[in-house]
Amino acid sequence: MTVLVTGARGKVARAVLDRLHAAGLPVRAASARPADLSVPAGVDTAALVLSQSETFAAALAGVRQVFLYPEPAGIDAFIEAARTAGVEHVVLLSSSSVLAPGAEADPLGSHNLAVERALAASGLPSTFLRPDAFASNAFMWAHPIAHGLPVQLAYPEASLAPIHPEDIADVAVEALTGTALRGHVVTLTGAQALTFREQLAVLSEVLGRDIAVKAISRAEAEDQMGRFMPAPLVGSLLAFWAEASVRPAAIADTTETLLGTPARTFRQWAVENASAFTTPGE
Repeated sequence: MTVLVTGARGKVARAVLDRLHAAGLPVRAASARPADLSVPAGVDTAALVLSQSETFAAALAGVRQVFLYPEPAGIDAFIEAARTAGVEHVVLLSSSSVLAPGAEADPLGSHNLAVERALAASGLPSTFLRPDAFASNAFMWAHPIAHGLPVQLAYPEASLAPIHPEDIADVAVEALTGTALRGHVVTLTGAQALTFREQLAVLSEVLGRDIAVKAISRAEAEDQMGRFMPAPLVGSLLAFWAEASVRPAAIADTTETLLGTPARTFRQWAVENASAFTTPGE
């Protein structure tokens, strides 16, 4: 009854893998570059590229459940291979972006929506996890904070309910090992709404030093973000933050409502990752 964990170099996938292994469950870590994986002793690894069907058979051998990162390329062939291999359940790490108006035309929403629809059409029992903003998105501020520079934001009052990646992993493991979430569609958030400015205030308190916030225009943000991500994705993110500036973040399901355990806070995430926001030697 092996569980295949795809995208095993990712933060959430690795947390899922570690939890399953610690519980004594057979698990296989899959990645496009399995040689780069560092997994616990006894954990099997496999090459898996969804656009390369020749990688499917070995990765899926003996697998009954899959923790799946969304990738539309090759998803139909992968689902068919999974069914043939005897897979009984898929837990998909989707995104709340599929719920946005116009999701089909949005780079974030359409990517995840295509995989959700393929799984739904296949009839293969599936659980969709739709996390909203990750607490770890705050890493985008690491460079300016570490170097004492202002954090430049087009929408500093964008209100989000960031979820700790470990909470996502806890819910995913419950979906893989229990029955309460099987076949459900779950939107996940943290338990507290915070604007970008408020998140930065938390980081300031944790680090013990001021963090300046500088408001910039959308055009300036497009120019800055376009240096390291595709323009359609930049536009999608900025549109999302613009909407979040006028509409307070909604709190959806958390580990409290689903698992009966308190949701990890953004402050907890900040404490755990404080070193990422300091320069060497601090």
